[in-house]
Amino acid sequence: MNFQKVYTATDVHIAGEVFRIIDDVPFVQYGSLKEFDEQLPSVFLEEMALLLNEPRGFAGINGCLVVPPFTESGDAAAVFFNHEGTLPIHYGGVIAVVTALLESGRLKEKTAGEYFIETVQGVIPVIAVKEKEQVVSARMALGECTVVKTDVPLLDASYTVVQADQRYALFDNKALGLKIELSELSTVKKWGKNTLQELKTNPDIQGVILMDDEALVQGKIKTVTFRKDGWIVRSPGFGPTAACFASLLSRGGIEVDQTLLNESVYGSFLESKAHHDRKVQFAVNARAFITGLQTFVFDPTDPLPKGFLIK
Repeated sequence: MNFQKVYTATDVHIAGEVFRIIDDVPFVQYGSLKEFDEQLPSVFLEEMALLLNEPRGFAGINGCLVVPPFTESGDAAAVFFNHEGTLPIHYGGVIAVVTALLESGRLKEKTAGEYFIETVQGVIPVIAVKEKEQVVSARMALGECTVVKTDVPLLDASYTVVQADQRYALFDNKALGLKIELSELSTVKKWGKNTLQELKTNPDIQGVILMDDEALVQGKIKTVTFRKDGWIVRSPGFGPTAACFASLLSRGGIEVDQTLLNESVYGSFLESKAHHDRKVQFAVNARAFITGLQTFVFDPTDPLPKGFLIK
């Protein structure tokens, strides 16, 4: 075996969604995090494919690079990417980064438990609670989340347009009668594929959420979120959770200061809460788990140097 390149990474999952935090940052000059983010697709393209695509990765994995902060108040800076390119922000990735840095000792524990991660969209504060060398919970405020339009007709249903971390088409399951259960996943996936196909005429929609609020009186909902490429988000999703909360608030289904649990089709949870601070602000509580400290190698004789994705 010819080890031409060797890469190390920390794998972390939050409610089932996987983040690969890669230690090998490309040696390029950059004056700002935005400049580094802009350079990444050209200087790190082969590595992004190698480390996210199968057989080393899979369709649902997210990548992340951590670099020193640019401000005195920042604890670290992070750039996120997936199979399609860089991402301006990934809320789950921010918590994954804080957890990995704290549990590995690369980030010094603070008495107040507040840490600041710089992203292309600004500095994100995270409140992390650490017990016995493990981060047992982390809470972060999300960006603005707004209901843009309601009752948009599509086929035999209608949807609500919500702007969160991206723009979502949110469908209420009452009119559809689907079961958000793992045993019914093939039926749900078929619905998602057909819905995304119909929404191709609306380029602003970047994701589709199917929400079941049957247990809302207990403060619980179940959701499935489809990315624009058709893949299901492996967790309930930070942006989708806030989008559902904003929609429910707008129609009086839930009150500010209530806690909302969002359960994924896989049985994982994210906890969200809203409060008034001149405008409604959303926060999500979650816990991340380190699943592996990985070493990857690239052999130039490998017939799959860029990997592959099965769709």
